[in-house]
Amino acid sequence: MPEEETPGRWTQAGERTWFLRLDAFGVNAGLVIGDDRAAVIDSGAGPTEAAQLHAAVRELTDLPLVLVNTHAHGDHFFGNAYFAAHGVEEIWAHARAVDTMAATGAEQRGLVETADPAMAAGEGEHTAVVLPSHRVEAQPVDLDLGGHSITLFHLGRGHTDGDLLVGSGTVLFAGDLVEEGADPSFSDSFPRQWGQTLGKIIAIDELYPAIVPGHGRMVDMDFVRTQLAQLRQGIRMCASAISESSADATKAIPILPYTPLQSRYLVERMRDTAGVQGA
Repeated sequence: MPEEETPGRWTQAGERTWFLRLDAFGVNAGLVIGDDRAAVIDSGAGPTEAAQLHAAVRELTDLPLVLVNTHAHGDHFFGNAYFAAHGVEEIWAHARAVDTMAATGAEQRGLVETADPAMAAGEGEHTAVVLPSHRVEAQPVDLDLGGHSITLFHLGRGHTDGDLLVGSGTVLFAGDLVEEGADPSFSDSFPRQWGQTLGKIIAIDELYPAIVPGHGRMVDMDFVRTQLAQLRQGIRMCASAISESSADATKAIPILPYTPLQSRYLVERMRDTAGVQGA
């Protein structure tokens, strides 16, 4: 996997494809540069971080921009207003992610209280919750950037119910479906479906040998296989605990392969999503 440092803390992940790690939450923002326009993947946790990202983008290209949000968590889309104010008219996300942003955007402001107090308070320039203008539904969407295209697609629920994947050449931006350096976040996840979705990602390993996770270092499909094996182990343990002690399934927390906080979320989401099927 190519990894070449460039100015502005960008790391080259593949042909015409870069990412950099944002400061506040360690989100990996992406950049894909075509001949006619460029795509930015995720916008950061508010106008402060978005301004830094936008400046870094402009170190590499002055082309018109399109923006993609991988999912509906504020650390990945709260910078949308800044990009919209700086000429970005086309913002993409999965349809369910857009609905979740609309429903929960205001209550998510507390997430960024330390990172961007103005965004948390909803005060000042570029602090509105700006929703994507374009929705990805069941079918993949190919965006022609001029001489290079990216593919936006959804393989199923997982980290959220609206996770969007972005393919660029041999590089896959996986959002928080894949997490390096920390446990996956289960707070509003669909654990059983997450395993199925990771399996679908692994099934297209020949297309995308290089993966940019939502947080952490670039990884490969072996890493995804390891994450899937760990998730399956956690699901089995949770299912057994729920079956044996439905009144207090949290007794499984100490033996799960995650931190206590994420283990608790996993148990809760296993119970809350027990009847959820499909993508």
